[in-house]
Amino acid sequence: TGTSRPHVLALAEHTTKMLKQNGAQILSIEGEAEAEWVLVDTGDIIVHIFQQEAREHYRLEKLWLHTLEENKNEKNEATTEDPQLQSR
Repeated sequence: TGTSRPHVLALAEHTTKMLKQNGAQILSIEGEAEAEWVLVDTGDIIVHIFQQEAREHYRLEKLWLHTLEENKNEKNEATTEDPQLQSR
């Protein structure tokens, strides 16, 4: 989370630089004009860099937490129903 537009842009620039240095290909960067929410997309990795107000508004962590909980519940149900999975 950045504290200002310049901070978000600096974080995005540094993140992009580090990803490239580690062999990632940057497919796109979105949101730099407003810099409330910058998205860096490598195809395999997507990085979201927010200002605090945008983070609170979009609440992506809550979205992903809900998805992770659903996946965990589905896995637990499958394990309970399939005796072969219970031994894993």
